[in-house]
Amino acid sequence: MLSKGGVKMKLKGKVAIVTGSGAGIGEATARVLAKEGARVVCNDLLESASRVPKEIKQAGGDAIFVQGDVSLPEDAKRIVGKTIDTYKQLDIVCNIAGIVIPGRVDNANDTDWDKTMAVNARGTYMISKFAIPHLKKTQGVIVNTGSSVALKGVKDRAAYSASKGAVVSLTRAMAADYVEDRIRVNCICPGTTDTPSLGQRLAQLPDPEAARIQFIARQPLGRFGKPEEIAEGILFLILDEFCTGTILSVDGGMTV
Repeated sequence: MLSKGGVKMKLKGKVAIVTGSGAGIGEATARVLAKEGARVVCNDLLESASRVPKEIKQAGGDAIFVQGDVSLPEDAKRIVGKTIDTYKQLDIVCNIAGIVIPGRVDNANDTDWDKTMAVNARGTYMISKFAIPHLKKTQGVIVNTGSSVALKGVKDRAAYSASKGAVVSLTRAMAADYVEDRIRVNCICPGTTDTPSLGQRLAQLPDPEAARIQFIARQPLGRFGKPEEIAEGILFLILDEFCTGTILSVDGGMTV
């Protein structure tokens, strides 16, 4: 199947769920998959994120919005259920929804720890749990979102690092569990990426510009990643049928 410009659409006929699609990496991924012909179910916690599927549709794509908290079983079940009700199939799941709450073990509070683990790790588990019966039918693919800090220690990210380390390990376990069902499970590990979330976190620091310079310095390539660059890595993990259990670092050399 060709697009209007005569370029083959690599995901034509596929249906994808993208969580956390209201901004940053999730939004970029939803747009990339739609551009490649996928019908995209965009999920986010905030209703304002409904603009993304609206803009995808205005550009000629096919997308819907399902608001919900991926860490809640009833919401995760509803997100997957709405996908099947609307499109009758599910081929791709991109678990991107996530939060970053700074802190060390000695100064983090229990609420922040639990919230971080709930969204980042439990949310990945919950969406996958309800998606897998449908992915078995299509021999589909899951791409989870880890982080460079799951592979390398950095300061002030104890809960976040732990949650993303759990996602990396869960990815390998799922890949082993479902290989006979021909469900592939991979994980993208982004470096520091220039997203609205990053901007908000920098703005809360005493010297945002100094912090920005410090964060950039963590990447040997000398800049932040772009959400679109991470989305292209996710697309690769979806398309390459010899990848399962793959942990792909797209991090500007941060884990070198």
